[in-house]
Amino acid sequence: MKKLVFTVINDITHDQRMNRICTSLANAGFAVSLIGRELPNSKPLQRQVYEQKRMRLWFSKGKLFYIEYNLRLFWYLLWHKYDVYGATDLDTLLPQFLAAKIKNKPHTYDAHEYFTELPEVVHRPLVQKFWKAVEAWIVPRTAYCYTINQTYADLFRSVYHKDFMIVRNATVLHSDWQATPNTENTDSPPLYILYQGAVNVGRGVEEMIMALPHIRNDCWLYVCGKGDVYEQCVSLAQQYGVADRVKFFGWVSPDKLLPITRQAYLGFTFFTKDGESYYYSLANRFFDYFHNGVPQLCMNYPEYSAINQQFEVALLLDDLQPIKIAAAVNRLLEDQQEYQRLRNNCWAARKVYNWQEEEKKLVELYRRIVNE
Repeated sequence: MKKLVFTVINDITHDQRMNRICTSLANAGFAVSLIGRELPNSKPLQRQVYEQKRMRLWFSKGKLFYIEYNLRLFWYLLWHKYDVYGATDLDTLLPQFLAAKIKNKPHTYDAHEYFTELPEVVHRPLVQKFWKAVEAWIVPRTAYCYTINQTYADLFRSVYHKDFMIVRNATVLHSDWQATPNTENTDSPPLYILYQGAVNVGRGVEEMIMALPHIRNDCWLYVCGKGDVYEQCVSLAQQYGVADRVKFFGWVSPDKLLPITRQAYLGFTFFTKDGESYYYSLANRFFDYFHNGVPQLCMNYPEYSAINQQFEVALLLDDLQPIKIAAAVNRLLEDQQEYQRLRNNCWAARKVYNWQEEEKKLVELYRRIVNE
């Protein structure tokens, strides 16, 4: 069996894209390893069909963290034998590239985002300059590149004259399942808006909390995830007098998140325009919502707009003014005919945009790499 190694900078527990990628390749006959990092509050790993490893580091954030992780990862890759080295995002690309070159093995680059245009990078000129230099040096020297949408692929091609294959973050299709929103469970509010994912700056969680006072008061907000503005969001809910209508779950394992998603009335996929990465994004949760029959509010950004023109699964917003968010939510709470129309479109969209279709391209790519 050909051995593939993939690396991420998170603790891998909640990385559903990498779980899909590694599972698909393992099921296709590859010996797959996924390497991440262990945090003080990391939960035990669940058994998978691929090997999992988490590195325990001295530092958890800042420059020293990135330096330590990249050095430790490079040292580990040097002492372990693999047939293909696969970097996930720019922050793990350097050690993968160097290890593959030293061992004369092929390497791949999976760009989940436009890393140098993330908000936490664009406002730090020296940091951005460093990562752009790494990207400019390695990407043109990488034979096999792929990313999550056409817009990212076009951007990378224009900058580096390198073609990127597209493997979307689509959800696994469970064709035997359809459900209705929860209206009878007495253990939780009958109606709730769901956010799932990293609670980071620029994701619109704060704006949804600020909109909540203007939303019908029988509708709650569920937040599943953590991040750099998590505590700020908890304080904001208290500040706006809606703490009794916001439920913060923290990180939720994928198996426990699924029923929460399926019972949601609405989801939302919000991003600020703070950096091109968000503007041109195509988030996992966008697919997760409509795969579970959950209409959503979404930004009127290129990739979301393109899919919504084909299958209208969302109301698109041009900005994140809380009063506009509230108006859109109330509209779908009151207009059941429009809500049901969006919900029906969700069931149609999932048959076209699903992981079963995306994984075919991925498996074919890695088979071609090992054969070459």
